[in-house]
Amino acid sequence: MTARRCSRTACQRQAVCTLTYVYADQTAVLGPLATYAEPHAYDLCEDHAERLSAPRGWEVVRLAREPVDPQPKGDDLLALADAVREAARPPAPAQRGPVSTPAPTEAEPGHDEAQQRQTGTRRGHLRVLTSE
Repeated sequence: MTARRCSRTACQRQAVCTLTYVYADQTAVLGPLATYAEPHAYDLCEDHAERLSAPRGWEVVRLAREPVDPQPKGDDLLALADAVREAARPPAPAQRGPVSTPAPTEAEPGHDEAQQRQTGTRRGHLRVLTSE
């Protein structure tokens, strides 16, 4: 991920805030750096964010910013590890009783089994890849 730069001309510093305008309310909102760059928002460095002024009659709303931590937190890493473990867990045994399972199509016999052996069981958006 590339760090975004300040939107001010000739400024090469790293952006820490995002500025948006609410024209209907004559308000400039300066908040935490947006997750991704928006075409109608302006990313500002610390110096330009502190010196920001709005046109006469406009209000500037400064939202609290959280300190920027480029390193993932321990909780984030634990949550990711838990998600990987959950995805790798074998499926629960089937319930007893009459259960009908669809047969593979004649055009592609055993296609699902081959794909499942190749990529593992798919759950949600995570996939477990097995080495053969």
